[in-house]
Amino acid sequence: MLSTMTGGGMSDQPNDPLASGSRSVNFFENQFQRQVREQEFALNPFEILAIGYVAGEVLDLGCGLGNLTLEVAKRGCRVVAVDASPTALARIRQVAEEESLPVETVLADLGTFRIAREFDTVVAIGLLMFFRRERALQLLSDIQGCVRPRGLAAVNVLVEGTTFLDMFDPDNYYLFGSEELREHFAGWDILVWRAETYPAPNGTVKKFTTVIAEKREPPTKGG
Repeated sequence: MLSTMTGGGMSDQPNDPLASGSRSVNFFENQFQRQVREQEFALNPFEILAIGYVAGEVLDLGCGLGNLTLEVAKRGCRVVAVDASPTALARIRQVAEEESLPVETVLADLGTFRIAREFDTVVAIGLLMFFRRERALQLLSDIQGCVRPRGLAAVNVLVEGTTFLDMFDPDNYYLFGSEELREHFAGWDILVWRAETYPAPNGTVKKFTTVIAEKREPPTKGG
């Protein structure tokens, strides 16, 4: 199945995310155009980590160039890939069509996007920090809410101590506390928790935390 949608849920929305003038959206659109020209499609360390846990019907939020989307689709997953970059989604569609992969693409403003149904796995790698705190935590709650029981969430964020901020809108980002992401998964079975620091341009650093967690079955009545 291949289809293209734009939206604030999984439904049509005519607005072009690039028209918002968002610094972060345009930062990544330009980066993705360069990577497509130079054929840079390597999985990043967080994607490599997550792939071993991804299964079933998958929602890849902020999918970027689709490196994870396409890899797990090749392994039998059905994927809905959501991003604000037309360049990224065009690349995903091209590969999916050439290889007959079960991928659906959605062009969306992730600042207003609503998840409309449940999935076995939801991936949000390097996404939630691009919103104000209220929106970041609301989207995290939405992610958790749409994971089916015994399904997985794989979430990766930048945390306090990060000094590379070039990709952020100055008044529209949120650096999580060092333990905050893990705390939001209280009541889940945490399979992976990692804190990592990477060098960035001009002597700056990026500090990440990653959680991969399984959603518990709801308690039975009277149990």
